[in-house]
Amino acid sequence: MFRDIDAVLFDLDGTLIDSAPDLGAAADAMRIERGLPSLPLDQYRPMAGAGARGMLGIAFGMAPEHPDFPTMREEFFVRYERRMTADTRVFDGVAAMLAALRARGQRWGIVTNKSARFTDPLVRLMPVLGGAGAVVSGDTTPHSKPHPAPLLEAARRMGIAPERCIYVGDDERDIIAGRAAGMGTVAAAWGYLGGGAGPDAWGAHAVAKSPAEVLQCLEAA
Repeated sequence: MFRDIDAVLFDLDGTLIDSAPDLGAAADAMRIERGLPSLPLDQYRPMAGAGARGMLGIAFGMAPEHPDFPTMREEFFVRYERRMTADTRVFDGVAAMLAALRARGQRWGIVTNKSARFTDPLVRLMPVLGGAGAVVSGDTTPHSKPHPAPLLEAARRMGIAPERCIYVGDDERDIIAGRAAGMGTVAAAWGYLGGGAGPDAWGAHAVAKSPAEVLQCLEAA
């Protein structure tokens, strides 16, 4: 399906790692402290890829335009920072997928909207994420996804032309960013999916139901 590919770039939350338990727990602790009942993880999970915006939206119905949002966001950040790897794990099949890429000499990298404040410790503390050829966070460039700038920066750092990369992500904004960067795109249907239209509606070049299917997209070239 994809020809002449030199690198595979991945979103982080909802694509490589399942961070929803720790993100949801940080927001839920804020609810409990304010005398509100706990919410089940299943309510937080679909919006985990949206970070503080998604978690505070579920926990408090709070949008970024709310005057208290900046203060609440920082409280959320501090709580999340304290437990980033308590229950976060790579998705089933991710370790095998990355090992297969390494075995075939295929380079890979990470492009996420998560700020470097959280991305860098996570990559350091989770050995399976070692070996990324580039790690680009949401605040690495002046723009975050769906703008293509972070993807283009990752390609630049790896010394690879964007058209020789594919981008794998579990949110529509990932596909928008990848296409805008001139890359092949794969929707990660095992991820959080953003709670909106399903991945078949995003316009990705391929939809993978598992990490193994990402490898199949490459093998079919």
